[in-house]
Amino acid sequence: MPLRAKLRGLRTAAFGADPAGERWERIRRSPNFADGVFQNPEGTRAARPSSASMADLMKTYFRKEERVRRAPAGTVPVYATTLADIAEPPASGLRLTWMGHSTVLAEIDGRRVLFDPVWGERCSPFNFAGPKRLHPVPVPLRSLGEVDVVVISHDHYDHLDMPTIRALTGTGTVFAVPLGVGAHLEHWGVPLSRIRELDWNETTDVAGISLTATPARHFCGRGLRNQQHTLWASWAVAGSEHRIYHSGDTGYFDGFKDIGAAHGPFDATMIQIGAYSPHWPDIHMTPEEGMRAHLDLQGGSPRGIMLPIHWGTFNLAPHPWEEPAEGTLTAAAGAGARIAVPCPGEPFEPTSDVVPSAPWWRGVAARGPGDLVPGSVRPVTSAAVVQKETAASA
Repeated sequence: MPLRAKLRGLRTAAFGADPAGERWERIRRSPNFADGVFQNPEGTRAARPSSASMADLMKTYFRKEERVRRAPAGTVPVYATTLADIAEPPASGLRLTWMGHSTVLAEIDGRRVLFDPVWGERCSPFNFAGPKRLHPVPVPLRSLGEVDVVVISHDHYDHLDMPTIRALTGTGTVFAVPLGVGAHLEHWGVPLSRIRELDWNETTDVAGISLTATPARHFCGRGLRNQQHTLWASWAVAGSEHRIYHSGDTGYFDGFKDIGAAHGPFDATMIQIGAYSPHWPDIHMTPEEGMRAHLDLQGGSPRGIMLPIHWGTFNLAPHPWEEPAEGTLTAAAGAGARIAVPCPGEPFEPTSDVVPSAPWWRGVAARGPGDLVPGSVRPVTSAAVVQKETAASA
């Protein structure tokens, strides 16, 4: 068989589908599509490392001392009573529950929005290879209850998980996705009538909640060929009383100011601060850049609260496992900004005076020989945070 045919035979359903027909024609008409690909709002040096950069990256990636630091040394604490805590409506009308990585359940003004749900064991098209989760999901997906809308930021495996999408197909939920991503969902059995597919700066209303796909600086693709035929997006969500923002994956760019001016200020922002590297400087933010984005979104003021996302669950970059969280603490202190650092599954209300603030990761982070053990740290309440091995079953 020709090589191309052999490679095509290796494609599992998880690879998804390419846009075609009217969807493809709509992509071609998009003002963000040029020269056969979707374009970033600002120039991007490289979405993937060059050959020379990759060789240098591999030296670091497989060096034993660095490899050990990229994963926790102990058991990652998972919140024990998530389902019980979210059984009652939030007193303030707004509650966020970080499930790990970029997955967040947002309860906003009587509605439930689920961002980038990943309940799978690996972010990969295969069940035997690829980054494996470092902690179980806090609650089984089937126990989560009714969700009004599922929001997807882009089609990478750590944000668009086929097993999770298929499990949600039978729930009746609506899916809000960037332009082109609907092809994957239809391929997996989601009816077209339940897909809201948006270009940047387009808005859809679901159950009284307004969802706007806003620009981001990233890339797309689920195969070896990166055709850039599906869009990536951040999301601004507004209810009757509250506003929130989810960054998806993005590098820092000046457009955060415009998003904040058009859709903010926000009661809470969920900002990507992990999986960064100098080998791909323009597509993921460092903690310092994430804090800068938060401030831009809030009109330059440290208002609202920032929830760091895209860290802790999968090993996707050469930095130490706990570094994104530590860097965010430092950046927040320097900016005078409020942040919440819940362990996976810990619900909190952003407008409350009390939010999760204990650096729980320090108790399980691997440490190098030159690292100093942090000083006095307020411990996480043992009754509230435990490991739940059985929660991994969805």
